[in-house]
Amino acid sequence: MERTEREQLDGGGPDKDPAAEDGPGKDRAAGARARTPLPSFAYTDADAEKMRGVRRMKTTATGALLLVALIFVLATWAKNSGAGPWAGYVAAAAEAGMVGALADWFAVTALFRYPLGLPIPHTAIIPNKKDQLGTTLGSFVGENFLSGDVVRTRLHALGIGRRLGAWLAEPAHADRVTAELSTALRGALAVLRDSDVQAVVGEAITRRADSAEIAPGVGKTLEKVVADGAHHRAVDLICARAHDWLVLHADSVLDAVEGGAPGWTPRFVDKRVGERVYKELLRFVTEMRDMPEHPARGAIDRFLTDFAADLQSDTDTRDRVERMKSELLSRSEVQDVIASAWSSVRAMIISAAEDDRSELRLRARASLLSLGARLATDGRLQSKLDGWVEEAAVYVVTTYRAEITSLISETVASWDAEHTSRKIEAHIGRDLQFIRINGTVVGALAGLLIYTLAHALGA
Repeated sequence: MERTEREQLDGGGPDKDPAAEDGPGKDRAAGARARTPLPSFAYTDADAEKMRGVRRMKTTATGALLLVALIFVLATWAKNSGAGPWAGYVAAAAEAGMVGALADWFAVTALFRYPLGLPIPHTAIIPNKKDQLGTTLGSFVGENFLSGDVVRTRLHALGIGRRLGAWLAEPAHADRVTAELSTALRGALAVLRDSDVQAVVGEAITRRADSAEIAPGVGKTLEKVVADGAHHRAVDLICARAHDWLVLHADSVLDAVEGGAPGWTPRFVDKRVGERVYKELLRFVTEMRDMPEHPARGAIDRFLTDFAADLQSDTDTRDRVERMKSELLSRSEVQDVIASAWSSVRAMIISAAEDDRSELRLRARASLLSLGARLATDGRLQSKLDGWVEEAAVYVVTTYRAEITSLISETVASWDAEHTSRKIEAHIGRDLQFIRINGTVVGALAGLLIYTLAHALGA
């Protein structure tokens, strides 16, 4: 490949794939091309624009090299022509400037490609050492940024608990968090399939009911209800409804009594017996309704008390209750009610989450404001929250440090070597060209100083 010296110094000309050259990076570059580069690390139009700026700085740096080379030629000619001692000083400075410029050009070029296309060892560093650099970078990050002490110290200095408390204490921020939580809740409920949740809820309720014996608990509850007299209102209601029913359905009662009489009794006797039975029944119910101390009420109290005791201690009663519970749970109607409970709860939650003035959102907002106020002022609570956050973060970075650092190394390894080299050069190449310019200037000054000292000591 024919390339002029000026093109080599500028780094211009057609881009050359480092893997096309013989050298230690050939296999690695080929492997990098075999991997699919990440789309986010492709060479973009913005990179191309930056590269044009790099080329302009290359022209400037190369111009400085050519300038000192021209000065060296003219100063050497003047010195040989007897122009005076000054020509030697200028020639020495220009000569050292050329050396410095060439050395820095070699150093900068060796980062991205082979200088002059020659596969010199330890050149084209970025294309050839890309994977190694990624591994080294991952190890550096893991050792210096993902250590438990570093993470804990940094998080402790942030004072997360105090800052979070001050932030949540602002009503506008509490409103925002409440709205976001409501949105997240609605999204979660929308993702869940009703059939799956209903099956889980139904199974959980049924399994829980089957595993728990309810008779002793019902017995204790009934015992407390009777002891407190809380059942009296239920008895009052039953008596009142029974009285009203008897008044409204007197004919039905008479017909039932007369219909149950023997066929050989006269009808007027059946009627008189029916009227007597109805009046006694109505009197009994009326007395129970109007007399809190009626003996029948006492009998009900004793029955309920005995039944509560049997529920807790009588094995036969408890077994019968359990069988009744199992039969009730196995009925399809009960299972349908259990399964449909989720639909009702879901609709209720979604409605509450969408309503800004619902009790759910108001309570959530009040809780957030209260939490924020406590976090902002309570040092113990702040320390506790900070400790939780620090321990959680330390656990994550120490447990998954290898995975995190491997993400860096594997990501770098997946990049295309040519794109990586060109992209890095586009971002830092312009600054690197100042190294060449500085090398020219510093080299010239160093050469002038050395030449001056040499002549001074020689004199």
